[in-house]
Amino acid sequence: MEVMLQFQLRITVSDELAAALRSDPLAHSYPALHEVLRNGEASLKCQFDAFADYVSEAERLGPENFPLYEWTRQTIANPEKQAKYLRSFSVYVKGEEVYGKAIADLLQADLSALVGNHGIEKLFRYDTNPANNPQPPSR
Repeated sequence: MEVMLQFQLRITVSDELAAALRSDPLAHSYPALHEVLRNGEASLKCQFDAFADYVSEAERLGPENFPLYEWTRQTIANPEKQAKYLRSFSVYVKGEEVYGKAIADLLQADLSALVGNHGIEKLFRYDTNPANNPQPPSR
C-alpha cells in the first residue's frame, strides 16, 4: 500500500510583519496574503506559539506523554531560537497542519508570488516523509 505524503508550507517574515500576523492569523492587515489564505481556506500559526502551546499542553497533561516536550521547552527558552521561530509561520488548511499535494501546490504558487514583498522573506515546503525531515531527538 502506497503512503500518500502530506505537506506543510511555512513562511519566514520580517519582525514587523511577524508582530502583526501573530494576532491576525488570516492576515487581514496584508490584503495580498489575506487573499491567498482565503482562497486556500488557510490561516497562519506562528511556530513559536505552536511550540509554546505544545509545552503548555504537555505541562497540563504530563510531559511524559509528550516525547518532544524537553526539546521544545529548551527551544522556546533559547533567545536565538525564539527570535527565529517568532518569524516563522506555518500555513494551516482548514485547521490542519498538513494537507494534500494539490492544495500545497496551489498555495505554494500563490505564496511564491509574495516572497520579497511587504515583509515575506522566504517560503518553505515540507512533507511527511521522515527521510526528508530531521528526526526528533532520541530523548
